[in-house]
Amino acid sequence: MSQDSTLRADARVIALVGLAHGTSHFYHLILAALFPWLKPAFGLSYAELGLLLTAFFVVSGVGQALAGFVVDKVGARSVLFFGMTMLGVSALVLSVAGSYAALMGGALLAGVGNSIFHPADYTLLNQRVSRARLAHGFSVHGISGNIGWAAAPLFMTTVAAFSSWRMALASAAILPFAVLAILVLNRARLAPERKPTVAAAPVTGEGTLSFLRLRAVWMCFAFFFLTAVALGGIQAFASIGLMQLYGISRELATGSYTAYMLASAGGMLLGGFIGAGRQDHDRTVAIAFAVAAALALLLGVAVVPGWLALPLMALVGFFSGIAGPSRDLMIRAAAPKNATGRVYGIVYSGLDAGLSVGPALFGFVMDAGHPGWLFAGIALFQALAIVTAVGVGGGTRGARLQNA
Repeated sequence: MSQDSTLRADARVIALVGLAHGTSHFYHLILAALFPWLKPAFGLSYAELGLLLTAFFVVSGVGQALAGFVVDKVGARSVLFFGMTMLGVSALVLSVAGSYAALMGGALLAGVGNSIFHPADYTLLNQRVSRARLAHGFSVHGISGNIGWAAAPLFMTTVAAFSSWRMALASAAILPFAVLAILVLNRARLAPERKPTVAAAPVTGEGTLSFLRLRAVWMCFAFFFLTAVALGGIQAFASIGLMQLYGISRELATGSYTAYMLASAGGMLLGGFIGAGRQDHDRTVAIAFAVAAALALLLGVAVVPGWLALPLMALVGFFSGIAGPSRDLMIRAAAPKNATGRVYGIVYSGLDAGLSVGPALFGFVMDAGHPGWLFAGIALFQALAIVTAVGVGGGTRGARLQNA
């Protein structure tokens, strides 16, 4: 293939996978965005609302670990189509829910749909995108996810404000079905593996589960768990916490969360260029998260005026976003050959595990009336994640030197 045709092929795959990933992240927040409506409608506490997200991410995390094996067995494309269908079905179920149990059932269905995206997405990117553009592919993948996170609160709250929370959920069902149609029309671009395009880490043993003996895999899992606990607190309660801490309006608080997500996408764009030119990805992650944690702690102590909440949230998102592509490249370097789906499934199940713990944990903090602790806790978990990132990077560098 010529350079131009390879560029077009890579761009098409990156765009399709990014579109699917953005839809997945949009669905992370279709319930959280409606908490102000669901709380009075069903008479729920913040802890009960947080439990809905916990159920979603528990199912997604367990399913994600299993989905990695299915992806390696049957291919990423079919699994991706299944997940997109389940997301649409879950929104329809949620839109007609008449009880807390029905809301829980819809959340569980959404978790099943969400479980397949990371092993399927990363397998497609690693198989179908050339090595020279892989860092940018990871960057776009992360950006699309953040766009989904940023779009969900705006879309869901706008529709709910002008109509109802039920109409917001029914409208959300249109997105995955529309994306599924686009993916099916472009299914040839997502065909099973054509050839390996990236040098992979050596296999440690021949068994299907041999990769589970690698320390780096579990260090990556721990990294995702810790960062996701912090992210779960931001997604579920940052807007409410800012309102209580600084006395700002709901519009400014929601705008601050949106600024966090959009700035994070901008950070990922820059992070793609940084990651493409370096091998010490753990150091990039450590520096970026150290700055993000310090800014989150500054928000929590509430020593700045309320109008600074939005730019500070944006800066937390920007530095967190810079770490994204380097994080994914760090995991790729630790992945054994021919086990991409399984490794990403296990590692990214840490993301779902953390997102299942975060809303419930910080829900109790909010019920206790301590919004400042919310941001202090976010900073703490981001700081702890730095330790795991450095551990992964150090192990990868040691293995590289040993092989050399």
